[in-house]
Amino acid sequence: MRFTSVLKKLIVENSRFKVLYDKMVLPSQKALEKNPKAKGFMNFDILKQIIFADPDTKAPENFDINGASIDDMELVKVGKFTQWMLKHFVAPTMTDELKAMDPQSKEFKDAIRSYRELYIEDLFKMTEQLEFYEKVKQYLPQEQRDINKLIPKDLFNIFSNFKLPEKKQKEIEKKQARKTREGFKHAGGQIIYEGDDWVVIKIEGNSATSKDAAIYYGGFKDVRGGESNWCTSGPGLTFFEGYIKDGPLYVIFPQNDNGQVGQRTGLPQERYQFHFPSNQFMDREDHGVDLVKFLSQKAPEIKELFKPEFMKGLIKPGTDKLVIDYPSSSTGKFVALYGFDELFNAIPETVTSLKITNSSRETIDFVVPDTISKFKNLESLVFDNFIKSLPESISQLSRLSILSLPNNKNLEKLPASLIRLEDLSFINLKNSNPNVIIPEELKEILTDQGDQFYYVG
Repeated sequence: MRFTSVLKKLIVENSRFKVLYDKMVLPSQKALEKNPKAKGFMNFDILKQIIFADPDTKAPENFDINGASIDDMELVKVGKFTQWMLKHFVAPTMTDELKAMDPQSKEFKDAIRSYRELYIEDLFKMTEQLEFYEKVKQYLPQEQRDINKLIPKDLFNIFSNFKLPEKKQKEIEKKQARKTREGFKHAGGQIIYEGDDWVVIKIEGNSATSKDAAIYYGGFKDVRGGESNWCTSGPGLTFFEGYIKDGPLYVIFPQNDNGQVGQRTGLPQERYQFHFPSNQFMDREDHGVDLVKFLSQKAPEIKELFKPEFMKGLIKPGTDKLVIDYPSSSTGKFVALYGFDELFNAIPETVTSLKITNSSRETIDFVVPDTISKFKNLESLVFDNFIKSLPESISQLSRLSILSLPNNKNLEKLPASLIRLEDLSFINLKNSNPNVIIPEELKEILTDQGDQFYYVG
């Protein structure tokens, strides 16, 4: 059926609204050729209802959902469950009853129509079920932790029948008891996370209360008394002012102090202070810690909490040319913690020149996602020793003039859609797969300069 190929093209995470609108609301060109009055899978209002039923969807404050236009929806960050919800709206689970019907029959079409009407009526229930699923999926069997492997009936069964493991229930009860502890609370410090094993405090702003918080959480720089040796907690606070102007300080404590606490504050002796702008991540003795190892192995429950801080380091205001050399500096840390897909998503849409080089000894075969089309200003694109394939959506980069893909040993094929880029003048495949497939229609406009260099035109 037509929806199968369409759904495969949808973006897996953080789908942009316009992509979904084009795929779901607008009829395909092929359909229009057959029938000029052809329609898409759903109307605009239905698409909006499904997007906002996703509990992970984010909209600006005071956003008028009902009155939102197509342009207004570009301000909305589509949630991670939307694709799954769209899939099961468009393609109902085939029950035995549906399988027995002729797909072209009126009976089958009426059954599908009724299913979709009920689906929309029950969206509020699905919102509740997805919120619950997100909270408990870590306790589910491994095969149930991927929403894409579930159907709506599975989701309902989890919602209706889930019981927290007895061991975990006891841990939560202990956690609730620990929350009564007042030591983690102090004016000027905001508790932004309190989990099973870790507490994270954020200190920001150069105010009197934030200075008091820095002194308190650092334990007055009384390292001999089991507190910290952080300069941000020392007399005069000169160093605090130097750091805080560039960004917040994060102080991390374990929930379990193992009986070892600072003499002045009673806070756990084990503690850490992170300052992302200066790339400093310190233990209580002011020795640097391996941040990737710390967040991946020692404190994985707070790894996602710090992703926005890493992204700030990747995205600098006013940047229109971006060079990323993996695994150097913060880029390497970001990839080690969150992966290449997240790195790609973090790149600002305004870039005019993008170069990503893999200078490590790793073999990286990144499949460039359809979302490359979001970089509308790109004039130069370089993927060096990094990719396996490019999507056809690259044809939407109307300003692209230089495409350089050197050292990609496993590059399979060039997209035929490159022929639609009127400004494209140069393609470099030096030292890439010598057997890379170049579509015939693209070959016709290429002039081979040797050594896998091509002029276009």
